[in-house]
Amino acid sequence: GNPFLPGPERGVFRTKDGGKTWQKVLFIDNETGVVSLAMDRSHPDVLYAGAWRGLRKPWTIISGGPAATGGIYKTTDGGDHWTHLTSGLPQNLIGKVWLDVAQSNPNVVYAMVEAPGDEGGLYRSSDAGATWTLVNNSQRLRARPFYFDYVYANPKNENEVWVNELALHKSTDGGRTFEQVPTPHGDNQGMWFNPDDPQIFIESNDGRANVTEN
Repeated sequence: GNPFLPGPERGVFRTKDGGKTWQKVLFIDNETGVVSLAMDRSHPDVLYAGAWRGLRKPWTIISGGPAATGGIYKTTDGGDHWTHLTSGLPQNLIGKVWLDVAQSNPNVVYAMVEAPGDEGGLYRSSDAGATWTLVNNSQRLRARPFYFDYVYANPKNENEVWVNELALHKSTDGGRTFEQVPTPHGDNQGMWFNPDDPQIFIESNDGRANVTEN
């Protein structure tokens, strides 16, 4: 949707013909779009969507809105029907939400959630989204959440989780503790793991794409 104005072109769109035509399968309201999608690759009809009320004004950035509309949505039928997941998540205000499914155990889902005070941070579900637990709300993980707040899980290790923000952070205990991993440039944005050998992955930031083999 238009980042400067409310409008109907927000939500989740689906194609069944390789991109020739699209159907809007999730619409929340004119100000709430979807910033992230995560799929259970072993059951591709299961997807999670991170809903985010985001508007850019000349004088400010609006990042977040009522938890009654924003947050996490889930479908188990490829987008035909969606359920708003709320148990354990912030109940008042929610901003940007980035999601990833641990492909080695798809019951484990991670979410970086922008929210006020101590409510924001890394959430984890161990029951496919039915309930969520805030596992880490360190300010080190959530600088400028409207710009960062990215989380990625190793596809072969459900407890290895990475958070991208100004720095790159790695956890091997399901997000409870993190260590910082140096990168050649700051402002870290995204990761792609080789699904067969996750020791090989690409990490991107404002400077370039970085490749590691170890």
